[in-house]
Amino acid sequence: MANGNGRSSGASAAGAAGSGGAGAVYGLGLIGALVFFWQQADGFGEYLLAILKAIVWPAFLVYEAFSALLG
Repeated sequence: MANGNGRSSGASAAGAAGSGGAGAVYGLGLIGALVFFWQQADGFGEYLLAILKAIVWPAFLVYEAFSALLG
């Protein structure tokens, strides 16, 4: 069935529901990484670095995984 803008309402609902699980897993990983790095920090600069590391840790994980696979 089409909604007011001519698109099927079922297709947009299915697309939105499919991405929820990945966001939740990333969110939990972000919180866990923030707690881990925060506990190791000792000063103001290290706390800022802990926040940055918590946001970008998946990039380091993928880089290390590819390095291990290829080299």
